Amino acid sequence: MTIPKRYEVTDEQWARIEARFPPYKTGRPPKIPNRQVFNAVLWLLKSGATWRDIPERYGSWKTIYSRYRSWADAGLFERIFKGLIDEPDMENISLDSTSIRAHQKATGAKKNARCDVENQAIGLSRGGRTTKIHAVVDGLGNPLCFILTGGQVHDSRAAEPLLRQLALADVNLIADKAYGTKELRQYIKAEGGQYTIPPKSNAQDKWDCDYYVYCERHLIENYFNQLKNYRRIATRYDKLAHVFLQTIYIASILIWLK
Repeated sequence: MTIPKRYEVTDEQWARIEARFPPYKTGRPPKIPNRQVFNAVLWLLKSGATWRDIPERYGSWKTIYSRYRSWADAGLFERIFKGLIDEPDMENISLDSTSIRAHQKATGAKKNARCDVENQAIGLSRGGRTTKIHAVVDGLGNPLCFILTGGQVHDSRAAEPLLRQLALADVNLIADKAYGTKELRQYIKAEGGQYTIPPKSNAQDKWDCDYYVYCERHLIENYFNQLKNYRRIATRYDKLAHVFLQTIYIASILIWLK
């Protein structure tokens, strides 16, 4: 049995995802095994260091970066994440967002169809340049889906595109007052779901809210706290939104592997 170093996956965890990684492009065993590359990426995300600072025990940082980018561009971590979701607790799900400060290195992406800065989920708000992570967790606090927007985007605007990824029939959605718009409540009802969302104090037509159930919303906050234990997620350094999104999938994979 291999004793994992700090930030690395265990033998049992790796056994659950090993087969999902693509074989090396030449068909021969690579100089740096996939597990070693994956562990190097975990070290990077947890430590918040730069690629050049990856410890030599993992191998060449250029090789690690190249393979990671090929995986990220192919959406590998998203597929692994979705493949790990197994019988989630859908009785009560929680929806919320959290803001991530975008480092100055995260700006300046090339302006073409894929790399237009305006499409990289970096917005300008009172907190400076930020990215919002909008997420949904199940009744046990396990992540189900998430999307990115600029930090200036109101939570309710991202809610419906996010919820369209889930079947809401017989599901109760827990969210805060920001999600209490008439349009969103009507969408949830039309999909066969229910909601536990407190009305704003100035709402004209107030509705009932079960505040005992509403207390379960702490699960989504716990999830965001787990994400921000990864320093390269707590501060965004990636210029491209799809690359940054893959780091969130990686952190969420580790949650499902626990």
